[in-house]
Amino acid sequence: MAVSDVHIGYAENRGLVESIEAVSPEDWLILGSDVGEIAADIIAIWRLMRSRFAKVIWVPGNHELWTAKQDPLRLRGDARYRYLVAAARDVGVLTPEDPYPVWVGEGGPVVVAPLFVPYDYTFRPAGTTTRDEALDLARSTGVVCTDEWLLHADPYPRIDDWSRARVTYTEQRLAALDPAVPPVLVNHWPLVRQPCDVLRYPEFALWCGTTATADWHLRFRAAAAVYGHLHIPRTTWYDDVRFEEVSMGYPRERAAWEAYGRPYIGPRQILPYVPRPERKRVGTASGDASATASARG
Repeated sequence: MAVSDVHIGYAENRGLVESIEAVSPEDWLILGSDVGEIAADIIAIWRLMRSRFAKVIWVPGNHELWTAKQDPLRLRGDARYRYLVAAARDVGVLTPEDPYPVWVGEGGPVVVAPLFVPYDYTFRPAGTTTRDEALDLARSTGVVCTDEWLLHADPYPRIDDWSRARVTYTEQRLAALDPAVPPVLVNHWPLVRQPCDVLRYPEFALWCGTTATADWHLRFRAAAAVYGHLHIPRTTWYDDVRFEEVSMGYPRERAAWEAYGRPYIGPRQILPYVPRPERKRVGTASGDASATASARG
């Protein structure tokens, strides 16, 4: 099972997260990115889920990496990430720095590969060719992610430098996998640009990924890819590989989905895969929600 973007700072969301239960003692949970902004609260949710699931796997999102003023933990950038990795290990939660586990249950065997590959401003709006042009356009339209104020890349000069370092590190790890066992690739940001095509604010794609990962689902023979960040939960297929956006999203977004007859149904089952009747295999969505991503991230 997988769920991301649970944003436990909202009381309603925290209640939903605390209600998540395993169906069997063998169930695994990908508790994806954007659990929250306060380190102590994130760790408390990890501990709760670890008490219920045989294995819990976490990848960081932009919200966990924020140095928010309400968090007593004042670490920034990579130091904050490493702190969270150490805390996750203390409670038995797997991270992108740990050996990738192998799921041997129904639908397996597959390697579940949690990744940390952030964005680098290469998902640029039409008409822009450079990072600065794209950022200028975003600022002029008022579509700027909160990361620009709260997500620091220390010790890297910029987030795009950090992203390039993570791409290199992650490529090496994925290339070393046994080619006979396909991976499920898990990252907060989508590995391909296409899911961003439905964003209400196209400029927001700048903060949504990197073109460096565009072929990873093919190059590393992925069984599936799991992501969040966009708050548009749905199943799409690219190059015959299944992509699952598993965001819980904000309460106001779930209310909008329900108004369209698409209520939030909880964590998404990744394996074994159960096709939906409306699934399409042409790079389009068998959508569960409308394209209502926040312009603030």
